[in-house]
Amino acid sequence: MSLAPGASPPIDPEASKGVGFGLTAYLMWGCFPLFFALFEGIPAWEVLIHRVIWSCVFLVGLVTLLRRWAPVVRALAEPRRLGRVLACALLIGLNWGIYIYAVESRQVFQASLGYFLTPLVNVALGMLILREKMAWLQGVAVILAMLAIAIQLLILGELPWITLTLALSFGTYGLLRKQVPLDGLSGLFVETLLLLPLGLIALAWLSASDASHFLSTHQTTLLLIASGVITALPLMAFAGAARRLRLATLGFLMYLNPSIQFFIALLIFHEPLTTTQLTTFVLIWSGLALYSWSAWQTRSKPRRAAPDQG
Repeated sequence: MSLAPGASPPIDPEASKGVGFGLTAYLMWGCFPLFFALFEGIPAWEVLIHRVIWSCVFLVGLVTLLRRWAPVVRALAEPRRLGRVLACALLIGLNWGIYIYAVESRQVFQASLGYFLTPLVNVALGMLILREKMAWLQGVAVILAMLAIAIQLLILGELPWITLTLALSFGTYGLLRKQVPLDGLSGLFVETLLLLPLGLIALAWLSASDASHFLSTHQTTLLLIASGVITALPLMAFAGAARRLRLATLGFLMYLNPSIQFFIALLIFHEPLTTTQLTTFVLIWSGLALYSWSAWQTRSKPRRAAPDQG
């Protein structure tokens, strides 16, 4: 049934839920530097081990409480369904580890830039993999992002590997997660479950070599355990958003995360912002502005044309 002239299209409740989940995830992620800065003196890879282990423990309790074991069992009983889930697990594990390293080494500007870049990676992946159409302004936005990376490479003489790794790993994770036939909670639990054996083996090796920081102090122990809970909550929200929203919409919501991180790096961590970094940010921001304008134009055109249609 067609809408009357001037009438607003009905609101999709699932899309509204997706936006709520996305905002929750990105607000929490934006504040992550404040939390992971507390792990000073603990190697990033050891924090990663505990993020995996305690995320899995937390999700076991949550899945049990919500009685959601059925989809988990079905997924584990069909190994063919686990290929993309395993890829998601490895990508998110890589993303976690690099991010912790960036915070501990006070390179939050590079992490922020990586997450600013991710929406444009999503646009490129959406076009190449999902065959989503790319407007010409979106193409210009992607070119500006590539120019920003090239400037860092030419002027600084090194590839901004933290930025690129975070952007590519999380962009690809979002793409694959959208294609996984599991709900948010079940998918996240299976992902962490697949990483759990590696985490336990690494923890056993640390303990045997007397290099583990776990149980060294009450504060450290509580922080390491809390890292699992704090890791799982926004990922659950993101997974819920990814299954309800287009990849481009996820990219749009993600601006909130790196914006918060940028100001934390500038105002709280007092990281130096070089001219090259600022130029790179301006190029990325310009690309995002073009992308946002293009997305807004695409959404608004059908609404203007509707009253003229019979």
